[in-house]
Amino acid sequence: MALTDEQIERYSRHIILKEVGAKGQRKLLNAKVLIVGAGGLGAPAAMYLAAAGVGTIGIVDADDVDLSNLQRQIIHQTADIGKAKVKSAKETINAMNPDVVVNTYREFLTSENIMDIIKDYDFIIDGTDNFPAKFLINDAKKPFSHAGIIRFKGQLMTYVPGEGPCYRCVFKNPPPKDAVPTCKQAGVIGAMGGVIGSLQAMEAIKYITGVGKLLTGYLLTYDAINQEFHKIKLPSDTDSCAVCGSHPTITELIDYEQVECTDQI
Repeated sequence: MALTDEQIERYSRHIILKEVGAKGQRKLLNAKVLIVGAGGLGAPAAMYLAAAGVGTIGIVDADDVDLSNLQRQIIHQTADIGKAKVKSAKETINAMNPDVVVNTYREFLTSENIMDIIKDYDFIIDGTDNFPAKFLINDAKKPFSHAGIIRFKGQLMTYVPGEGPCYRCVFKNPPPKDAVPTCKQAGVIGAMGGVIGSLQAMEAIKYITGVGKLLTGYLLTYDAINQEFHKIKLPSDTDSCAVCGSHPTITELIDYEQVECTDQI
């Protein structure tokens, strides 16, 4: 597929990078990325992926835009309050880049619908705020970037099936109900979503183009108060993991009880 003159101009800063070039840009235009959650993480990730020219972006979110969202969910505007988040996100993306096809799913992920939703996508962005969805995304065995934010802290990791530990290797099961405060209870600085969500977008772009090293086998943490990043090598528990191990004991998708999540470190 040859790039049009308009695309050459739009993506010129990508094309002049020797690591990307026209070939890499065509990969982006042909790629499909699913973003689960059009909130603090999914909003910046979606905007940067759309700007980068990812050809198809899917957005899964069952909620409507609320005034309290606007402090961090930058894909939505004041005029969007009350509108479905997937609709608001689609409108923002289409206004930014008409190259992008946006598929919307105004529903919660469950064991019954996740495989049908994710089947055509190359990479998943986990921008969810709840543990059940995070485990569903992991257990569906698609390449994805996990992230979580709370207060002034954030974390992310990437899982590619067959390459390093999965999310369940690190976090065996969801925590008990009320064991951790919710983001609503604890608060989160708005720009944290931009920092971590943008890093998730970068992981997706690197996966699609084949450039650089992904965060497979590592957990990257960020402490905004002290302006510190730490890259932590994860113990590989793939032999005994209930999902990706050599003798898996979890062979069906599980719908855990809904508990809003927080930072897990």
